[in-house]
Formats: sequence, structure tokens, C-alpha cells
Amino acid sequence: MRREDACWFRKRNYLHFDSPIGFAKAEQLVTNPQKVSQHSFYPLISYSIDSVKISKDKATKNIQKKPKKRPISYPSHKDGHIYSYYSKIIAQRYEEEIKKAQISESVLAFRQLGKSNIDFAKEAFDTIKRMGDCSVVALDITAFFDTLDHKILKEKWSKTLGINSLPEDHYSIYKSITKFSIVSKERLYEELGISKNNPKKNRHRLCSPSEFREKVRKKVLVKTNKTGKGIPQGTPISALLSNIYMIDFDTLMQEAVSEQGGKYFRYCDDMLFITPVQCRDEVAGFVQSEINKLELSIQPTKTERRTFITTPTGQQSDKPLQYLGFTFDGERILIRSSSLSRYSRKVKGGVKLAKSTMKKRNKERIDKGMPEESIYKKKLYERYSHLGKTNFITYGHRAASKMNSIHIRRQLKPLWKRLQEEIEKKEKQRPKS
Repeated sequence: MRREDACWFRKRNYLHFDSPIGFAKAEQLVTNPQKVSQHSFYPLISYSIDSVKISKDKATKNIQKKPKKRPISYPSHKDGHIYSYYSKIIAQRYEEEIKKAQISESVLAFRQLGKSNIDFAKEAFDTIKRMGDCSVVALDITAFFDTLDHKILKEKWSKTLGINSLPEDHYSIYKSITKFSIVSKERLYEELGISKNNPKKNRHRLCSPSEFREKVRKKVLVKTNKTGKGIPQGTPISALLSNIYMIDFDTLMQEAVSEQGGKYFRYCDDMLFITPVQCRDEVAGFVQSEINKLELSIQPTKTERRTFITTPTGQQSDKPLQYLGFTFDGERILIRSSSLSRYSRKVKGGVKLAKSTMKKRNKERIDKGMPEESIYKKKLYERYSHLGKTNFITYGHRAASKMNSIHIRRQLKPLWKRLQEEIEKKEKQRPKS
């Protein structure tokens, strides 16, 4: 196998319990089922990404901000290569199965479709437009990855491979991903005396095997999942397994909705059902009963039921539908207001950081007898304006173009001026003594 043909292989230069390995050694490991079946998987290292969830209170109409933690786990180098390679193998079988079941257009996430959320949202909104009078049910699975039942996952995994029970190599991976172990990155670095700012200094791995036994295992830093439910988010195989878990459900939903002349879409834990108006409540009840069979549950607060009707002036909805970061009311497609608020917070934080950085640089310049400089704007423009290549604004313009939405363009138009005003405001602020 040539390295350029091995899409499963990528360099992993982060610090972990083992050292990075090259392509040749990785290939020798992942292509040998016996080695994989006997492989000892290291614990995952975990950390959380902090964010703020913005919502509107239905009673008071007040904007609420709630802190939200998104857990991320990443595997050791060898483990990561195994997960990637087997994910590629299983994905081929999965794609064959969903093509046979005719649900390829319904399952949107974690597949190489060459499309983005913009395309998926547009397809859903176009379907609603074509149907005219219709209802939409949007449902969200509660704590999706955390509640996947291990027995059901094992059954679906075997079924996807076309066999009754998992081979030893697949079973070894199954055990590692269900009875997974996790170590907190923060506690680990503290125990090993590793700097958070410069962790790679003179290191190619976090610790030796003996240090791992003495300082990590013996000090009970390793936490093992013994609940019988849940797989970690962040490994190269987790997303695929979540799709495999849902394959029979997806098939059943697509068949049921198609019989009514509707359409079913699932993006990870986010499900959308477009049906004739009279079928709306029936569909919602059917979904609830079937999702329970998978030992999963629907999140009531995220459930939306919308009805679209055709009027002499065009299509209208009783309330705008929110889907994949956009809203649609039958006529207008808009970017969600919470996404715009999140962008504004990031702009303020980014400009504040740029001001702080420039303050430190100017202190050094003054000490050297050099004149002070203004905030560096190039990076701010790259991150927060149309002058960048991949940021929220360029994403918004791409959405406006693909969806032919003048309303999104109007949402984006004032943001350049607001960025300039935020920079100007920070530049005018007098430094605190």
C-alpha cells in the first residue's frame, strides 16, 4: 500500500502516552488482524471546550446565556491509526448497506458527500417549498453519543459487516470504544509536571510506560466507562459508529415518511421530518416509540412542529423553522440570531486580545525609544471579515449565494461596520494605569 493511497493515515504530532509512528509501522499494525486483536489500547485524553448557549425564554422573551461544555477525547497515536483504518473498512460496508436500503439521501452527517450544512439546509427548505402545504417535525436526540447502548451497537456493527458476531480484531476495537478509559488532560499535566504553555519542550511522548503505571494508573487518574452505554466523541471511528447504530431506524423512518409523500433527514442527533399536514402528529408519535426501542430519548425542549401553507402571496409558516444554523419561514432564509450573537462575542473578544497584545508590544517599543503602533488589523480582518478565506462572514456569503437569499446578505452587511467600530473603540480606550 502506498502512503498517498492510505487516506486513513495522517501524522499525529500531539503529545500522548505513546510516541508518534510513521506510515510503515502504522501499516504493519493496522493491517494485521492478530496484532489488532491483541493490542492494548491506552486511555483517551479528555478536555472540554467552553462555549455559551444562547436561547430566548418563551414566557418572558428575554435572552438567556448558559455556559456549555463540550467534551473532546483523543486517542494515542497507535490507537488513532487503528480506529482510522477500521473506520475506512467499516464505512465501505456501511455505504453499501445504506445504498441498498435507499437511505443515502437521508443520512447527512459524517459522510464524504462533498456538501456542507448550507447544502443540507437548502435541500430541506427546497423540499418544503416543493410540497407547498406541509408540516415539519424537528427532533433532537438527548445526549446522543453518551447514551448509545453497547449491546445494540455490537449487533448493528455485526450486521453491517454481514456476520453474526464480531471477529476478534473488531471485537477488540469494540471493547476499547465502549469500555473506554479517560484521563483528564488538566490533571494529567499537573501530575506529570508538564507546562500547559510549552508541553512539547524536550518531549515526544507524555511519559514512559513505567511513569504511566506509577503516576497515572496507581494515582487513579484513569476513569473507565462501566455504564453499558456511551462512546467517546473525538476518535476517528466514533462518528461512523453513531451512524451504524441508527441504520435500521433510518431505514424505517425513510420508508414510513416516503409512503406519505414526505422526506426524512438526519444530521447526527438532529432529525427532520417533512410530511403532509395531516400526518404531523402521527409521525411524531411513531418516531418517539421507535427511538425508545434504541434506548434513546428525544429532547423535549428542542422539539419543533411547524406547519407551512400556501397563500395567494406565497408560502408561510406558523413559526420559522430552525435547521442546521438557519431559519426558514416559507419565504425568507436567515442565519440564526444566536449565530450572529456568537460572532459578535468573538469579535469583541478578538479585538480585546489584539489590543492587549499591542499594549505589551508598545511597552517594549517605548522602552526601546520607538513610537507606539496601532492594533494590527490584518489578522482581525482575516478572522472576522469578508477579507478572510474561512470564517463566519465568508460562510454567510457562501450561504447567501447558494440559497439565493437577499435576507442573509442584509444580515451580513452591517457586520463590517461593527468590526471597524469595535476596533476604533478599543484604540480610543486609554490604557489603565
